[in-house]
Amino acid sequence: MIFPIIAYGHPVLREVAKDITPDYPGLDKLIEDMWETMYASNGVGLAAPQINKSIRLFVVDSAQIFANMDDDERKETDYPDAPGIKQVFINAHIVEEAGEDWPYNEGCLSIPKIREDIYRAEEVTLKYMDENFREHTKTFDGVTGRIILHEYDHIDGKLFIDHLSPLKRKLLGRKLNDISKGAIRVDYKMLFPKK
Repeated sequence: MIFPIIAYGHPVLREVAKDITPDYPGLDKLIEDMWETMYASNGVGLAAPQINKSIRLFVVDSAQIFANMDDDERKETDYPDAPGIKQVFINAHIVEEAGEDWPYNEGCLSIPKIREDIYRAEEVTLKYMDENFREHTKTFDGVTGRIILHEYDHIDGKLFIDHLSPLKRKLLGRKLNDISKGAIRVDYKMLFPKK
């Protein structure tokens, strides 16, 4: 089932999500539906709050970024995380962020048609459960680490625009207002805040 993506302005996007247990109702189906929703929306990551579920769950597929790169793009930059991952993260908690902050042009399915350069740490070490509730502690870097940090923000009630300067956010005010009012067209299903 493809869920509508929750749009900027909806309160669920600002909640700190809760950990879940292995007996969370319909978890396998929910994860399957999140993958389907993410791909239908042309995303590379999707967090549960973006489908109106305030739980610490997100999915990441950075492998598709590398699969879709042309040879010139591959030669341009050294990608430490190639060929990427396809992974489910449950009850993720950051252990450590390390390295220099670096810029990358980010967008978000919940904030369509806005892209900005966001500075994030080079590496993130996470403690999390996989879809079988096996515990892992692992370090991620490159584009994969970036996507994980972006999705992690969602389960902590943050958005990528929170990393912008107050002036930059103010300049985006009208566009953000249009999104929260539903005055925007996208090629995937969205759920806008009630007026």
